[in-house]
Amino acid sequence: MSRAQGPDSDPEPVAVAVLAAGGSSRLGRAKQLIEWRGDTLLRWAAKTASSAACGPAVVVLGARALRLRRELADLPVKIVINDYWQDGLAGSIRTALAAARSLAPESSGILLTLTDQPLVSVELLRELVDLHRRHPGCPIACAYAGTVGAPALIPRELFAELDELEGDSGARAVLRRHRREVIELPFPAGAHDVDTESDLDDLINHRDP
Repeated sequence: MSRAQGPDSDPEPVAVAVLAAGGSSRLGRAKQLIEWRGDTLLRWAAKTASSAACGPAVVVLGARALRLRRELADLPVKIVINDYWQDGLAGSIRTALAAARSLAPESSGILLTLTDQPLVSVELLRELVDLHRRHPGCPIACAYAGTVGAPALIPRELFAELDELEGDSGARAVLRRHRREVIELPFPAGAHDVDTESDLDDLINHRDP
């Protein structure tokens, strides 16, 4: 599962996709609009994705799409809509992948990120991309809380498996299927996401070690 690349050739692009279509049912309000360090979580995630500068940046919206578009109006991202967001995460991944293929057919992978992990940094995304380029063909994933997950970079050799996801199955299903090939990047802060008000309190009170 490797691709040869000439020493003088430019690296193939890696698309970055922010999955932001969910309805935040557990939180009871739009997590995408929670304020974080002067931005909303959505805008923060989109700025981080586009600043990684490794390929096209895509943001998948669904619930409250008209309102959320305004958060992204001036950012260099491609906004796409998952009209079937209520059917689960898989549809958002397929929507992101279709956009990435259209924007950069030569992409060597797609880096999937979430709106509710604001401790994800540009440097972390670039490190994932660097690992991907050193281990072409292998899935690259962050490791935290005893598991691997987003942000995660899926190489194009596995795009067909992303297309086959259904319901609430996300990239973690693909990572489990290829567990022996996964390259892990430790990211303990990845455990800080926002599903409940308690999660939000934990995030606000988080301090890097």
